[in-house]
Amino acid sequence: MTVFRNSDHRRMPWKNGSGETVEIAVFPPDASMENFGWRISMASVATDGPFSVFSGVDRTLSILEGHGMTLEISGRAPVTLTAQDAPYAFPADAATEARLVDGAITDLNVMTRRRVFLHAVERRVIHGVTAVKKHGGTLMLLALGDVKAGSMRLGRLDAMLIDGDVTLEAGEDVTVYLIRIDPA
Repeated sequence: MTVFRNSDHRRMPWKNGSGETVEIAVFPPDASMENFGWRISMASVATDGPFSVFSGVDRTLSILEGHGMTLEISGRAPVTLTAQDAPYAFPADAATEARLVDGAITDLNVMTRRRVFLHAVERRVIHGVTAVKKHGGTLMLLALGDVKAGSMRLGRLDAMLIDGDVTLEAGEDVTVYLIRIDPA
């Protein structure tokens, strides 16, 4: 299992230059914003505005912190997401505008190159012991609090690439995100 500590995540400007993204993991490892197969990142959003457009890419967005954000995605009804909502999937090449509900938020973005990879993001609250099964492909865990994953300890915003079935353990309610990525 490979651990990606929050303190080691790569910080870079958004593709549209309007903010900063925190890259957790990307495939292939040296990929740029234009040629990644998949990418997992976080962003702090402090103002309303457009999302960066990624041609041929599918995206799933989750709110990690803050009061939420309303997305206006071309061809869809507006949707408001909060930290309690399930992750929301949409095409990253659709024109998308974001309006903050009440102040800045931090979000989780999972993006995969369409027809190359597929992904699914699950928000789960754990307390005590929980088993997680790996079913092929890539499985990444992002912890929003202290979690023991097998023999490894993860802190807030640490991530782990899981290479087999694993047992998660938390002494209190901790939200985690399980990100599954498979070849298309």
